[in-house]
Amino acid sequence: MIGKLNHVAIAVPDLAAATALYRDTLGAKVSAPVPQPAHGVTVVFVELPNTKVELLHPMGEKSPIAAFLEKNPAGGIHHICYEVADILAARDKLKATGARVLGDGEPKIGAHDKPVLFLHPKDFVGTLVELEQA
Repeated sequence: MIGKLNHVAIAVPDLAAATALYRDTLGAKVSAPVPQPAHGVTVVFVELPNTKVELLHPMGEKSPIAAFLEKNPAGGIHHICYEVADILAARDKLKATGARVLGDGEPKIGAHDKPVLFLHPKDFVGTLVELEQA
């Protein structure tokens, strides 16, 4: 069902410093910051030959990333995203096996302008999983 790894998302307390680290220290190509108010985050995409790293910074105190950073002040891996060919078929198959889809179970448009769903970390060995329709 899952396809290729789309990205690994890292919550960061300082977006400018994290961007500089990837750009200047590691020599990666990085995007400009992209505000995602519907998701409560600002993101920077780090482009790699085989995938992306998504740097996440909270937009306001009610952002889910703000809560994550309260528990992990230095930042850290927030979620991993896999591509799926048909997000509704993937959702229905996962729900039939007992996996929990977060939110109302309906796909939302993600940071890459494609439908996404999140799966409960307790169902996936402690990892928040995002599915993105390819």
